Amino acid sequence: MTRQVYTFGGGVKHDDPRAKDKVITGGKGSNLAEMAGIGLPVPPGFTITTEECVKYLAEGGDFSDALRADVVEALTHIEKTVGKSFGDAADPLLVSVRSGARVSMPGMMDTVLNLGLNDETVEGLAKVSGDDRFAWDSYRRFIQMYSDVVLGLDHGRFEEALEIVKEDNGFMNDVELSADDWRGIVTQYKAIVSEELGKPFPQDVHEQLWGAIRAVFDSWDSDRAKVYRRLNDIPGDWGTAVNVQAMVFGNMGETSATGVAFTRDPATGDKAYYGEYLVNAQGEDVVAGIRTPQYLTKAAREASGATAPSMEEAMPKAYGELAAVFELLEKHYADMQDIEFTVQQGKLWMLQTRSGKRTAKAALKMAVEMVGEGLIDEATAIKRVDPMALDQLLHPTLDPEAPRDILAKGLPASPGAASGQIVLDADTAEKRNELGEAVILVRVETSPEDIHGMHAAKGILTARGGMTSHAAVVARGMGRPCVSGASGVSIDMKTRTLRIGYRELKEGDVITLDGATGEIMAGEVPTIEPELAGDFGTLMEWADKHRRMKVRANAETPTDCKMARQFGAEGVGLCRTEHMFFDAGRISAVRQMILAEDEAGRRAALEKLLPEQRADFHAIFDVMAGLPVTIRLLDPPLHEFLPQGEAEFVELSEAIGIGVDTLQRRAGELHELNPMLGHRGCRLGITFPEIYEMQARAIFEAACDVAEASGDAPVPEVMIPLVATRKELAILKKVVDETATAVFAEKGRTLEYIVGTMIELPRAALMAGDIAQEARFFSFGTNDLTQTTLGVSRDDAGRFLSPYVEKGIYPRDPFVSLDVEGVGQLVELGAERGRTTRPDLKLGICGEHGGDPASIAFCEKVGLDYVSASPYRVPIARLAAAQAALA
Repeated sequence: MTRQVYTFGGGVKHDDPRAKDKVITGGKGSNLAEMAGIGLPVPPGFTITTEECVKYLAEGGDFSDALRADVVEALTHIEKTVGKSFGDAADPLLVSVRSGARVSMPGMMDTVLNLGLNDETVEGLAKVSGDDRFAWDSYRRFIQMYSDVVLGLDHGRFEEALEIVKEDNGFMNDVELSADDWRGIVTQYKAIVSEELGKPFPQDVHEQLWGAIRAVFDSWDSDRAKVYRRLNDIPGDWGTAVNVQAMVFGNMGETSATGVAFTRDPATGDKAYYGEYLVNAQGEDVVAGIRTPQYLTKAAREASGATAPSMEEAMPKAYGELAAVFELLEKHYADMQDIEFTVQQGKLWMLQTRSGKRTAKAALKMAVEMVGEGLIDEATAIKRVDPMALDQLLHPTLDPEAPRDILAKGLPASPGAASGQIVLDADTAEKRNELGEAVILVRVETSPEDIHGMHAAKGILTARGGMTSHAAVVARGMGRPCVSGASGVSIDMKTRTLRIGYRELKEGDVITLDGATGEIMAGEVPTIEPELAGDFGTLMEWADKHRRMKVRANAETPTDCKMARQFGAEGVGLCRTEHMFFDAGRISAVRQMILAEDEAGRRAALEKLLPEQRADFHAIFDVMAGLPVTIRLLDPPLHEFLPQGEAEFVELSEAIGIGVDTLQRRAGELHELNPMLGHRGCRLGITFPEIYEMQARAIFEAACDVAEASGDAPVPEVMIPLVATRKELAILKKVVDETATAVFAEKGRTLEYIVGTMIELPRAALMAGDIAQEARFFSFGTNDLTQTTLGVSRDDAGRFLSPYVEKGIYPRDPFVSLDVEGVGQLVELGAERGRTTRPDLKLGICGEHGGDPASIAFCEKVGLDYVSASPYRVPIARLAAAQAALA
């Protein structure tokens, strides 16, 4: 029978590979078993598998008898190892309970420490430790954590009670409270629980344990976990493991401490130990930002100007042991590690290790340097960098020369820069972001409940917390600039105002954050474009060497084309010509063409547009310098170009000399009930071939002119949109070919070009073999193919798609990441049938999915020749294509 509980520590060595499989025992459980196995000092414990979580949720929240028996056996393993009994009033075993999915999830349940304390065992702990203050401090911590995390009570009431006691006694920090103070607070805390729940705080230690296990499993389906999974494309059926571990105490006096550390700097990637610790504290004190932590190394302390001693200085023996562990773990895992540790009365204990979250800049630096160090190879380096994280490097940063009105300074917790309106809670951040406003989320400290607001914000500012606080870690993972521990910031939630330094600001005022320096500035500060050299360039070179698919850009302006080339695009995969028609200088001619009564009237207007279109294509061909450029002929329904009001009709009437009534009548005739499925795409070319004729002439004249001037002949790829039948394509291909022949005769030269189509209708995918008789290339327009396959309008889908994703109907938004099961089948079928007819058929994708790593992996599997993405996503696509090829 497959085991569902695995023990670790105490000399346990597992032959069962499941014990170290993150899919089964989660990231924490796997790494705890691994660390114990290589001889590191790990407190003994056990892990309940992710499979048991999935089973628990599927069966409505019941624990099996088999699981209960296995947990009792595993608890006995801990008791034997440490020589203490769970619930023993004289010398109690205490445990911690942590969640642990296969990937790090900030939205999961907070840790519960000191589980096993009650009114009897706290007295035993006091006698055994010889420290009443330590015991009662531990008990109040447990009640507060358990009440919040397991019982679902508002932790604010407990914080308020504690703050009143501190204020009444003139205390600044928790460490100033005596044992009697903590006894009194425990009494208050228990009274709060009784008042809120209508029953006392649980005294049965086994009830406490199963309550915590239940809370871990339930947290997998909590709202904040669902938000995080949705934002990070994590499947809902993975489940989380539960880790139960013997407690070790960092709050047993001045020879004890707790800390969080990284084997390299997660913000910059520098090869230097990075972290914080607190003397006489428990782990949650560091990450929650309740006290300002101290630096790990002497060098970091000196660089910051801090006076409190570093761990290297205050605890040299324990620090030396920790440094040796750093080296061992980084070599063992061949990656930067994020480590939690405790020093109990001088003895070092390892509580966790995992591959650490890092900024994109740090990820690149580490990947490249680790190849240089011989720790990993190029392929591993390519696979290690999240393509979407590159987005952090592809946007502007603050102009160092711009004036800055600095209000205050905090800790540079996550690099990057952002300006936006101040918002003071996560819900407001989300609402204003949905309205298109840039916001900065300002909090005293963040918690997992803020995850949706942190994602919505452009930047995050907290008054408390260190470099490893919740805000800092999550912001780095999301690529948001973050300034934490800004002691000069005070917030008044009643008046929705805050004071930064000596300045009073209100919600809605604009500030700027510099996550690289920790500076907080008034107003908006100008930005500059990013530099894409160094480690970025090196990794891109490796990616280009290993990928098979080409990467192009969706671009229709010279500026976009220049940006695309700067980011490494190998051509234009989609030039949407309709975007050119909206220019203020030519919209009048476009409207004249649309509203003309006959072909002669349309041709007169098209004559005005021809030189404008030719200039457009000339500029694009100039920039792309001989690379392929796929140009989509006019696609959207004509009504999009029509005048919208009386004033615009009057203006057009005066410009072209046709009466307003006539123009309005003609506009009425063009009205469609469902324009997306109406008179658009190739249907325009079939009914008004002169439109496509003009565009083809502009393309070929511009191409000949550029070839003549530069000698670097462009390669036009003319795309006919919205084709459903071979006959449509044959008719319009004939228009293009005849126009090319005429232009080449006039110019006295010929150029290479091809004609193809965009596959964006299910019928086109099904009939791809037939259509390929006329097409030299297929470009899968997955935006419209998704709409027409699902029968869902992308413009309206925002109203109901989120619940669909939350309920698992679609694993991800199908307009963001390709619906592989449905739309993907049509792409695969179209590619296969097209190449059966024409083996050299060029295949690409040009929808928004062309910049999505998961969709790119599918394109590699299907064997497409290229993907096309927006200019800023070209590097993302290059790296994702390399990862797909290596996979």
